[in-house]
Amino acid sequence: MSRPFLKMNGLGNDFVVVEARSQPFAPSAAEVRAIADRERGIGCDQLIVLEPATTEADIRVRFWNADGEEITACGNGSRCVAWLVMEATGRDAAVLEVGDRLLRTQRAGEGLVSVDMGEPGLDWTDIPLDEPMDTRGIELQVGPIDAPLLHTPGCVSMGNPHVVFFVEDADIAPVREVGPMIEHHRLFPQGVNVGFAQIKARDRIRLRVWERGAGLTKACGTGACAALVASVRRGLTDRTARLELDGGDLTIEWRASDNHVIMTGAASLDYSGTLP
Repeated sequence: MSRPFLKMNGLGNDFVVVEARSQPFAPSAAEVRAIADRERGIGCDQLIVLEPATTEADIRVRFWNADGEEITACGNGSRCVAWLVMEATGRDAAVLEVGDRLLRTQRAGEGLVSVDMGEPGLDWTDIPLDEPMDTRGIELQVGPIDAPLLHTPGCVSMGNPHVVFFVEDADIAPVREVGPMIEHHRLFPQGVNVGFAQIKARDRIRLRVWERGAGLTKACGTGACAALVASVRRGLTDRTARLELDGGDLTIEWRASDNHVIMTGAASLDYSGTLP
């Protein structure tokens, strides 16, 4: 049976969105990879499936990376789904059920959505790491011991694991070379998203992210949240900053009042189609 889908993107981080509230859809890893294949399939960084909520939320959301693995968080994808729900209901707010969390979202302007991503996980067990470490700067380096190319990254969980290296120039950082190596490093038993952050000002960060299971993407919402938190913990930025990603900008605030991270950015609908 054919099944309709929507193609969406958040700053170029692109998704195939499938509605499964009336007709269940449980794709295998091979089916996810086929859909995500940019040469023979539709092509996307993540597959998103919308299911009936089991809580007070408007909808339940599930995410799969392009490699076929189901994941527990996707910031840009959450923003796109929130926009869909608000367009469908005519309301200016929506609640998403993602795993065991409720994400509260609201309109923030024309085509813009804010998502309350909740509190970041900062303990080594939250990431998780393979051994106890101070997540402000873990014992990890790339390159020679006496002159490492990258070293002492921060670690943050935004419902998924992130490691953030601070670099002088993100545009020439070895994202494609180092990203895959760190993604599967023994320190990260569940794998990790690898960020390369350049501090440009107290309120501005240039960021590129090698995403776990998806590779280098144009934007990573949870990665932007993690980079801001890691920067604040090192005293490098204020609690609100503009994150410059390859696909565009996000505004991230690590709110002092309740420790929640608020992500604001664009969501776009590209086209609709039917899964083969």
